[in-house]
Amino acid sequence: MDHAEVLALHDRDLRERARPSGPGARVERTGGVVRQVADADGWNGILWTDLDEADADAAIAEQIAYFTGLGRDFEWKLYGHDLPADLGQRLTAAGFIPEPQETLMIGEIAALALDAEPPDGIRLLPATDRVGVDLVADVHEKAFGSDSSRLRTGLLAQLAADPDTVVAVVALAGDEPVSAARMELVPGTQFAGLWGGGTVESWRGRGVYRALVAHRTRVAADRGYHYIQVDASAQSRPILERLGLVPLTTTTPYLYEA
Repeated sequence: MDHAEVLALHDRDLRERARPSGPGARVERTGGVVRQVADADGWNGILWTDLDEADADAAIAEQIAYFTGLGRDFEWKLYGHDLPADLGQRLTAAGFIPEPQETLMIGEIAALALDAEPPDGIRLLPATDRVGVDLVADVHEKAFGSDSSRLRTGLLAQLAADPDTVVAVVALAGDEPVSAARMELVPGTQFAGLWGGGTVESWRGRGVYRALVAHRTRVAADRGYHYIQVDASAQSRPILERLGLVPLTTTTPYLYEA
């Protein structure tokens, strides 16, 4: 896999030419900025930029004015190779709060190790209706300690409007949900994105997360996708590297409260 070529393809197809991530959202281009605008329950933020030292501060001010005018909190999703090189510092100076940095990892599906199966006592259940989505949301609240109402609302809406673009799965120990994750399939591109993999503490380190990655990737392969991409935390990166994904750059969410 040519790392520079694949990163350029990722930037073009998933950022510069991004599709709305859910019903009711829209993608707009203004100057050197591509942004998504959604309602208060959706994701609002900056997807891609073509900026330099001369116009970066004005572009930042313009986006702050736009989203605050809508009454929306929003995220500036900054990648390690975005320009200008000090864009993160400029965002911080403008009032954005950086969240923990993650690693953009991409794998060519044909080259990945996809033989990982769930550990004994675990079965995987597709989440295709409200009952399944509630299980996904419940796992996320337990695994991450955060409210999952936005996830629940967005996933239900996406399953209702365009079910071919999302795959959600829950790992059950008996009848107890212990892990969950989803996959976004981007039509017209070669990429499927893995999102939201979370496991309750008592089941971590047993191979459940690895099995969920392998399961979703096999689904992506069956549907004709070529690459898997993940924004990996420090905890998930070693697991993904063992499966064959490679780090290409970093990604950091910068949040602005309206």
